[in-house]
Amino acid sequence: MLALVLVLMKLAPIAPFRWVATAYIELFRGLPALVVILFMAFGVPIAFGWRPPGGTIGAGLVALMLVAGAYMAETLRAGIEAVPKGQTEAARSLGMNGPWTMATVVMPQALRIVVPPLTNELVILIKDTSLLFVVGMAVNEKELTTMARDFMTSGPSAGTATSLVFACLLYLAITLPLTQLVAWLERRQKRSR
Repeated sequence: MLALVLVLMKLAPIAPFRWVATAYIELFRGLPALVVILFMAFGVPIAFGWRPPGGTIGAGLVALMLVAGAYMAETLRAGIEAVPKGQTEAARSLGMNGPWTMATVVMPQALRIVVPPLTNELVILIKDTSLLFVVGMAVNEKELTTMARDFMTSGPSAGTATSLVFACLLYLAITLPLTQLVAWLERRQKRSR
């Protein structure tokens, strides 16, 4: 939803909307996700006295949403701009206004174009959750990388990398089906053209 709002602001005819959206997108695409996670988990509570719901893990998830929103906004923008201008002109010549044209003509075509790249963004986002281990977790909260590290240092397989290998296999079990879905969607899209 954040990406959709950002892309609509960036393509809006109102200049301040475009400036705000462009600044946001460039800021969060230019910052490493790890820095944003650390800032949301530690910087925001210190500077503003506000803690996101869910403690440090909630702050990390908010940070990942902020970063992913910026990348997905650019993907959506590219999809919208890939829709031929003739589609918009035809809809406008039929008497459709701008928002209605965007919602019923442009966006459905753009979403069809950007489904594979957005799915790739989802895979990247899932892998980026491994960065959450740096903000620390409560005793009852464990992220996959944190669990692997804990088992590597004090579990039954202490001193070996077995738990890290297992974590890698679990990440692959999650992401490989998604990458196969992307490949299937791309093949399906090529056949429908």
